[in-house]
Amino acid sequence: MRNGALYVATASRLLRFDDIEAHLDAPPSPVTVRDNLPNPDQGHLWKFIAFGPDDMLYMSVGSTCNICAPAAMTAAIVRMKPDGAGMEVFAEGVRNSVGFDWHPVTHEMWFTDNGRDMLGDDVPNDELNIAPKAGLHFGFPFCHQGDVADPEFGAQRACSTTEPPVLKLGAHVAAIGFTFYTGKMFPASYRNAAIIAEHGSWNRTPPSGYRVMAAYTEGRRVTGYEPLVDGFLPGMKSGSAPGGWGAGKAAMGRPADVLQMPDGSILVSDDSGNRLIRVSYGQ
Repeated sequence: MRNGALYVATASRLLRFDDIEAHLDAPPSPVTVRDNLPNPDQGHLWKFIAFGPDDMLYMSVGSTCNICAPAAMTAAIVRMKPDGAGMEVFAEGVRNSVGFDWHPVTHEMWFTDNGRDMLGDDVPNDELNIAPKAGLHFGFPFCHQGDVADPEFGAQRACSTTEPPVLKLGAHVAAIGFTFYTGKMFPASYRNAAIIAEHGSWNRTPPSGYRVMAAYTEGRRVTGYEPLVDGFLPGMKSGSAPGGWGAGKAAMGRPADVLQMPDGSILVSDDSGNRLIRVSYGQ
């Protein structure tokens, strides 16, 4: 949302619905802010968008593949003016981010990133990263999780020349949407914590993810990481479960994004159960 307008990203277009809250019963036709977005028809299609503290519109653009040399304006986070003009790359080497937010204290961008597949059950970790400025490279396709050289591309660029994650989130957990908690309903220890939706693995034995996590922060450091909401996968507690392939079909939910409500409660979107879950705190 910006100035009463709702911005919506599809795989190929960026749209804007003006004065949307006054027209919920009959939404206006969307204004096309930008079409022909990078990577419209293959690879990681989901786009995540948000306005930054600089009033620029930021958008993630996933890689076109599991592992490959990125095409222009892919495997990146880009930014542009609110009208879609002046699109530029903000962060490179980002395989597939579907969630970012700005830290309430430092005002620096933090983002999740999904690691590549087919290197085994335990490598690489998904990542939580910090981009304090434009022009940084976060490894893909050369380096994964900050310290694992890719078997095919690793010789082309050393891990030491890329940005390591602030936190390794676990292999294949599919960490996507998140928000920094600034409310007062939860205990003070949650203030400025990153509340992260882990969508869950699709090809790991045992499965991993399928939960909502809290990463406690202090400046650019993560001081703790623990589950906030668990139990979406039957028999799974804190990252272990029977089965593997097709685990998502057995899940009772797959967290996709997190938002904070005005009262300090948390909304979790579940794109498997097709619902919004409200999480509140009380004694």
